[in-house]
Amino acid sequence: MEIQNKRLTDDAFYTQRKEVLGQWRTGSEVDLEEAVQYHKSMPESRLFSKKLIEAKRERRTLVQPRAGVPVIEEHIKLMQYLEEHGEADLLPSTIDSYTRQNRYEEAENGISESIRLGRAMLNGFPAVNHGVAGCRRVVESVSVPVQVRHGTPDARLLTEITLAGGFTSYEGGGISYNLPYCKNIPMERTIRDWQYTDRLVGIYEEMGVSINREPFGPLTGTLVPPCISHAAAIIEALLAAEQGVKNITVGYGQCGNLVQDVAAIRTLEELTDEYLKRYGYGDVVVTTVLHQWMGGFPADEAMAFGVISFGSMIAALSKATKVIVKTPHEAVGIPTMEANAEGLRCTKQVVNMLYDQDFQNESLEQEKEIIRQETRAIVDKCFELGKGDIALGVCRGVEAGALDVPFAPCRANAGLMLPCRDNNGAVRILEPGNLPFSQDILDFHKAKIEERAVAEKRAASFQMVIDDVYAIGKGRLVGRPKY
Repeated sequence: MEIQNKRLTDDAFYTQRKEVLGQWRTGSEVDLEEAVQYHKSMPESRLFSKKLIEAKRERRTLVQPRAGVPVIEEHIKLMQYLEEHGEADLLPSTIDSYTRQNRYEEAENGISESIRLGRAMLNGFPAVNHGVAGCRRVVESVSVPVQVRHGTPDARLLTEITLAGGFTSYEGGGISYNLPYCKNIPMERTIRDWQYTDRLVGIYEEMGVSINREPFGPLTGTLVPPCISHAAAIIEALLAAEQGVKNITVGYGQCGNLVQDVAAIRTLEELTDEYLKRYGYGDVVVTTVLHQWMGGFPADEAMAFGVISFGSMIAALSKATKVIVKTPHEAVGIPTMEANAEGLRCTKQVVNMLYDQDFQNESLEQEKEIIRQETRAIVDKCFELGKGDIALGVCRGVEAGALDVPFAPCRANAGLMLPCRDNNGAVRILEPGNLPFSQDILDFHKAKIEERAVAEKRAASFQMVIDDVYAIGKGRLVGRPKY
């Protein structure tokens, strides 16, 4: 049977749930009724949805790091340090790679080895292995809301464990945790598995507990045109809303051009609201997240703080609801908790300074309109390909290249579209592939890239793409030949 954007029936969900909870022994710890009561007993300070709604109302930008280590006592120490010394408004538990691949036995070995050697032997927090009680220890150790961040194609058991464990926000989706992360997993499978996750969140909502859901915005990094990440986020929001999710945070990864990035965040919320209301989900609260620079970082810490500060400025001026913060150790590996806290404090300083400032100009309005036209063209084409069903449509759209994520490892992705920067550093489309754009939009991109080609006295080519990928490590945004 083909995939459909249709709410899972109780029979379909609970039949599947028996298999999901049996995947690892900690699944037996999950008691939905008890978990709902646990959530209802939590203080308001730990409720992600509530804090986001307040920030949106006040047009304030919250700061959140990435962080996760395998041993529960060390993870708690890290969370507490980032809350106290990093002044984090929101906290994560970043999940390890074995758990992301449902390899729980190896995650268990990683915990044992980490304890034996006295250092982290996993690159995150193995929540499934720690179980419901372990997750609650983490949530109860801090006073701010905690989110699950991961990268899991099949996140069903992880969702069950962590939601029962008291986490009040859950990241990911069937598009954003497939195309940038996987090689051989069909889109239909990840869409179907994430329908389970979203339905579970919907069931919590129906039982009086609001869990925030957040599609992963940056996809493959800093050269993803806004229309591509916007289309993926909007479609994942529609898929989640059909399953009963009521609080959704859509994201965008900083690309580096001030005007384009501010335009992107502002249009992302506007367009997500537009499509949710158009298709009957007008009661969903939409917030936004900016991910600071997701590409190569300079190794020099002072230069790294410059990159962090620039991302912080974009988050503040765009009025993003929250910002995911990088660290000055980004170029060398996993940061110390001290460096992680420094990135947070740097970001908080900038967003606080810019809180009262607004940003408007003619170029911004022009950029917003281009993003609107491009995004609608992609999303509407996916609806057309699915004959009105967006779950089916996005699978067909990815296959056809109507939604084409640059540099994605997934074989389902067409991989025909190529981006590069224009003369001002905005991300444009060098090779459109099968993107469903009008001739006017295609001409716009061609003209913008040609301006750069003339300025650099070279032909527009794939070499520009390569130069742009490496530019930030050399202290620039646009990959000019002379640098």
